[in-house]
Amino acid sequence: MKVQSAVVLVIALFFAGCSPNPIPAAQTQESEPGQTNNNPSASQPTPTPGSDIAPTQIHEGLNPLTGLTVPDASLLELPAMLVSISTFPVTARPQAGLSFAPFVFEIYITEGTTRYLTTFYGEFPAPEVPLTGDCDVRREPFELTDLILGSRVWLDANQSGKQDDYERGAGGVCVNLYDEDLNLLKQTATDSNGYYGFNVSTGRYSVAFAKPDGTEFTQKNIGVEEKDSDVDQATGWTEALDVTSPLLSVDAGLIPSPGFTPTSELPPAQVGPVRSGRLVYADIADFFKGSCLIYAFASAEVLVELPKCAFVDHNIQGGGYMLDIDELTRLAEDRRDPGVPAVYVSNIFSDNPPDGGMPASKVYLHIAWLNETGWYYDSLSESYWRYVDESTPERVGILHPEIDRLTGRQLQFENVIVLFAQHDVISPTNLDIHLEQDWLGDALLFRDGKMYKIRWSTVASEEELQTGIRKPIKFYFPDETTLFPLKPGHTWVSIVTPTTTLKETRPAEWWVQFSQPPGAK
Repeated sequence: MKVQSAVVLVIALFFAGCSPNPIPAAQTQESEPGQTNNNPSASQPTPTPGSDIAPTQIHEGLNPLTGLTVPDASLLELPAMLVSISTFPVTARPQAGLSFAPFVFEIYITEGTTRYLTTFYGEFPAPEVPLTGDCDVRREPFELTDLILGSRVWLDANQSGKQDDYERGAGGVCVNLYDEDLNLLKQTATDSNGYYGFNVSTGRYSVAFAKPDGTEFTQKNIGVEEKDSDVDQATGWTEALDVTSPLLSVDAGLIPSPGFTPTSELPPAQVGPVRSGRLVYADIADFFKGSCLIYAFASAEVLVELPKCAFVDHNIQGGGYMLDIDELTRLAEDRRDPGVPAVYVSNIFSDNPPDGGMPASKVYLHIAWLNETGWYYDSLSESYWRYVDESTPERVGILHPEIDRLTGRQLQFENVIVLFAQHDVISPTNLDIHLEQDWLGDALLFRDGKMYKIRWSTVASEEELQTGIRKPIKFYFPDETTLFPLKPGHTWVSIVTPTTTLKETRPAEWWVQFSQPPGAK
């Protein structure tokens, strides 16, 4: 009982000062961190950022929504494409294209269901038959128990010998670990995005990779250590590795063998399923000046409020309409306006996590009886893997990996944000969620296996007021003056009500219990 009380006390202290009205100290089981206001002058305590933070500098070829380089910098001149994607009925799953979106906004649409608004920018989705090896793909996140040795096996698409941000991993590649006398110690395989690893103690080791059929190893030791290939092209072995601290830079790059032709058929080049629009889409579209919002019509009171760029058929067969990627590309080209540049530089990114935070290896979001998701942190990819329930009464609460239909890979996001925002009930099945200009609120950011208390803001900056060009939602330390660094990569934002509660069910495992707005169906 004393242990449980201590945990609750930590949670209460963590959220103290999170909002203009601090959580009462008498709260004993759950915390309510989410409060929003449209008072930009609300004062907050100011934390001290970690001294080792070096935010990514946005430059040509870098996506301002991810902090990562893109394969084709000219695509950054096109506007963001926002697509409303269904998650119910369950025939909509797995959805196509989610892993390509720099931002995914998950919103509540009543009746226990949610919907995604995906933001495609800097890269268009593309179908893929992932390169795989001869071992079973690793399906469980890596659990760190000692020193970690590992990194990634990737397909060196441009054969440069350097691992580019946009190059994809190879799953199911067999990886062996040997001691200094070349005795086999452990065996593992890469996950669906190419990551592998071993728990080791201090010592000298070698790693050997088994290349998949139709591939060769790329050039060795080209460029910086964190982005090169470390294996001998002929043997697939690394040199001897002296491990005295975590070593996450032992990579293997693969290139196609001369004359090799894949025989597998690609998935359909489509994103979706696309469903109807919601009121909050208008606010999110305002984040991305000149963007194109694509949805399958909407109810009359919603339709008059939404930007009208492109409609698709409103059908529910298969969960909704599947949009051809060629059509998505055409719409982006048609929407391009040289007079309205895509100005989406808003947040900052850093590989180095800020000081503080609380351990967070797992995060569960319970929306309703048949709508529960989970995020499990993986120390190798330094991202959260997404899991979703099966939405059947017989298997309620049982989670399985959520994959992208376009690639067959599990969804992995570097940043997971739980954003608390005011929900107004317009009708039992229609909500207005306040993300419009000049609002502030609480949020929780999960990155690098930690949970941070942050603030979100749509308050217009002086630049935005002068130019009339809005920028994406910003994330701050609780002082509301210092931007909080996101991890370079993709960001998933789950928008919940201010009365949604949080509790730590086990050490480093967090349960977010959604609270339905009164009057909603």
